[in-house]
Amino acid sequence: MMSNPPRDKFQPTISASQNYPYPWVRLRSAAASPFIYRRMVDQVAPEANPGDVVVVYDRKGDLFGHGFYHDRSQIALRMISYAREPVDDAFFAARIDHALAWRKRLIGSDPGTDVYRLVHAEGDLISGLIAERYADWIAIEVFSLGVFRRLDLFKRLLGEQTGVSRFVVRADDRVERLEGFHVPPEASDVAPRTITVRENGIRFRVDLRAGHKTGFFCDQRENRRRLASLCDGLDVLDVCCYTGGFGVYAAKLGGAASVTAVDLDEEAIELAKANTKLNEVRIQHIHADAFTYLRQMQTNGRQFDAVVLDPPKFVPGRDDYQEGSRKYLDLNTLGISVLKPGGLLLTCSCSGLVGRDDFLGMVRAAAGRLGRPLQILDQTGAGPDHPIMAHCPESGYLKAIWARVL
Repeated sequence: MMSNPPRDKFQPTISASQNYPYPWVRLRSAAASPFIYRRMVDQVAPEANPGDVVVVYDRKGDLFGHGFYHDRSQIALRMISYAREPVDDAFFAARIDHALAWRKRLIGSDPGTDVYRLVHAEGDLISGLIAERYADWIAIEVFSLGVFRRLDLFKRLLGEQTGVSRFVVRADDRVERLEGFHVPPEASDVAPRTITVRENGIRFRVDLRAGHKTGFFCDQRENRRRLASLCDGLDVLDVCCYTGGFGVYAAKLGGAASVTAVDLDEEAIELAKANTKLNEVRIQHIHADAFTYLRQMQTNGRQFDAVVLDPPKFVPGRDDYQEGSRKYLDLNTLGISVLKPGGLLLTCSCSGLVGRDDFLGMVRAAAGRLGRPLQILDQTGAGPDHPIMAHCPESGYLKAIWARVL
């Protein structure tokens, strides 16, 4: 826990001084990032508590900005503003309004889509808050104590500005342990087993209560549509298919000759089957470990015209980087091995700690293992409802490499 020296050891300079209704923090060093780590903090006002909004000063005592404070997290400060104006309810209302105005312009008038991201945490300058629209529901995922302490405020603001009044609130177990909070069941409204949403005219059933993340990977919307445009008449393999997004697009919009979808999560496979029936397409679903299935196909000599690799986050923390990198290398090696010459590879990583160049290096190494030339067609990420702040490249966590394997 950080020590809180007496306040009289530090006073802001006259040029930065302003009476803010919350405590102060002084930095030892600053960074062009919304994340200020504990080692970068010099002094903290004695009255500052975890989850507070604090005013932040640099080492000279000049105003640096405002952020969420946490003395027990590795991220001591999550910066949310660099302006002089105080952070209050009106500030957050303006931030939410700014985020939603872009989504309304981008997607809001599309009758074929009612599932998309409303607030993208650091990408919308509200660190620790993810909110997504699911038809008549909003799913919130919490990543910081500062956001958790203001859940009622964010729900009210989102509800007022969207007209949606039903919420599901979730947080990853690991985040809850690190940040020191627990989302109670009463934070969510009672949701049905599944709800039905539309994306580019395709219908999907989504489990808001127990599905991964907020229930559906709407960050892949643009990539799913693009894949569909490229797979007419192809035999498509969708590995780590989850609830069937890529496979359903390939069959419904893409006119694929065949689609095989593989996932180890039994509940996800069942929902994928339901989504197949909902859209009246034919897909073969395989309940199996991705690595085991691909090795079996390799042994059998089975090959496909297009392979999609969209695994879960292999590198959730810095300590997992080496093992996760090996998994990405192995999975891509196996995926490439079952591609026909000239076949299309779409391979993805949602690990924010894996850089775009590093991921490309892993895919290149996988092709090199097999002696297969790799023709890079494009590199994409999430859709424009997932904006990336220039000073926070981590908010561009999703990486998608499009390639032909010769």
